[in-house]
Amino acid sequence: MDIRRKQPMGVELVKRGIVKESDIENALDYQRKNPDMKLGDILYELDVCDPNVLISAMGDVLGTKGILLTNSIIKININEYLSTDIARKNQAVPFDIENGKIKVCFSNTINNDQMNEIRLLLLNKGLVMEPYITFAQQIEKILKSLDGEVSSEITKAGNSNSTTTTELVDSIIKTGIEKRASDIHIEPQEKDVRIRYRIDGELYQAATIKKDKQSQLIGRLKAISNMHQEKQEAQDGRILIYDDYNIRVSSQPNVYGEKFVLRLLKKNADVRSIFELGYPGNDEAVRKSFNKKNSITIIAAPTGEGKTTTLYSLIDYLNSPEINITTIEDPVEIRIPGLNQIGPKATFSGSLRTVLRQDPDIILVGEIRDLETAEIAVQAGQTGHYVLSTIHTLDSIEVINRLRKIGVSDYDIGSILATAVSQRLVRKICPKCKREREFNKEEKEIITKIMEKYGEKVDLEGQKTYDAVGCDYCNNTGFHSRIGIFETLDVTDEIRELIVRGASSMEIRQKALETGYRPLVVDGIKKVIEGVTTLEELNKKILMY
Repeated sequence: MDIRRKQPMGVELVKRGIVKESDIENALDYQRKNPDMKLGDILYELDVCDPNVLISAMGDVLGTKGILLTNSIIKININEYLSTDIARKNQAVPFDIENGKIKVCFSNTINNDQMNEIRLLLLNKGLVMEPYITFAQQIEKILKSLDGEVSSEITKAGNSNSTTTTELVDSIIKTGIEKRASDIHIEPQEKDVRIRYRIDGELYQAATIKKDKQSQLIGRLKAISNMHQEKQEAQDGRILIYDDYNIRVSSQPNVYGEKFVLRLLKKNADVRSIFELGYPGNDEAVRKSFNKKNSITIIAAPTGEGKTTTLYSLIDYLNSPEINITTIEDPVEIRIPGLNQIGPKATFSGSLRTVLRQDPDIILVGEIRDLETAEIAVQAGQTGHYVLSTIHTLDSIEVINRLRKIGVSDYDIGSILATAVSQRLVRKICPKCKREREFNKEEKEIITKIMEKYGEKVDLEGQKTYDAVGCDYCNNTGFHSRIGIFETLDVTDEIRELIVRGASSMEIRQKALETGYRPLVVDGIKKVIEGVTTLEELNKKILMY
């Protein structure tokens, strides 16, 4: 917190009754030992009064708005607007957008150079900056959470002349495994090489490595991925030298070199039950929706939202010695005892033709990508098989339109589609550091309005929710692991009739709502009320307000 003249701020805070004269004296003593700290930050550090009251008063004195910056009030993905490097350099954190204005917290609202740099960057994105002031400690905590607090060892290894390239690559991969990363991004930049990890769906910068190590780093990655060293073009490979992991590797040239993305897949990962994934309901509901013959079940969601994991859980749920289950996957990511799992020889459609001659009861097709695959899947369903697959679309109702666009006839969709499931993954509140509180008035209004719209009654009186705080266990993000939110469309005879006569999505949705269908937001809000996730996290996924 930057104060032009410390004493006037101290006097002003005393005048307002925010702090005592003895508090200012203690703060000045503390500052003599910590000359880089500003008075406001010291008062916050010493915990002399309510920090919300303190920052509000300090903002008023400085002619701006003061706010206590926590994970719970950040409603945007910070890295979409500012890189971690620029945010750290300028001690700035954007946290919300409203009507074309982006709210940005600074630890220093007197440094016009810092504010102007951020203002111009955001103006280029078509956004007007609204500055706020907060404590430097809070800015640093948020920036550390963006880094995932994993940078020190890698940065040290990457910038040390005594570290071999083999040790550096090993450090990057092992740190990713330790931090539960699903992907590692190794990205050549103009002046260095950036290392980022995707953890619980969010991308965090972990470290930067000296540019002069780039060629050795790329060479080592290509060597252990079984890629061609001399080729400067997109390649795919695998790293199999880590006992418990099968690491898929993709390289892509960019203007500063070759970027690598490593997908970390556990070789013998346990298949989680459908209920562990967050699927609502009980055994009876699952049997009703997923244990059918002569039909197709489709899981729909954008890329990276857990479609394949849900398919594995369903297959594991249905698996038994008297049922012949065959899966066609590209690639086979998890091996399940008792299943016949194959990778496609050339295409999903070609492999599906062969599988139909193998007397299957249930067939899993990794993805319906084209009309040929869709037609063979329809044929399989019409000849007594149960087919499960995935498709890329926004919700379960839109599965019908997506199949129409691929070229499947309304008659075939209506006759064969039994269930469409849509899902998203939301981060779960860290159990180690979550902070309990009651829902505020705004949250109650949002939840009540949405739930009543879909005929769901809620009573939030005295109901507790949680704020995401941040600790070592969750890398200071406030969240640890993810859970699914789901919507299920069971195709009834009434809906089937609408599909066959070419009814619009709106007509189908209206009929589905009358027969028990509830959209994603309903399951999401139920998980907020249960204390599994936060309203802000849910809003990031499905934009409720």
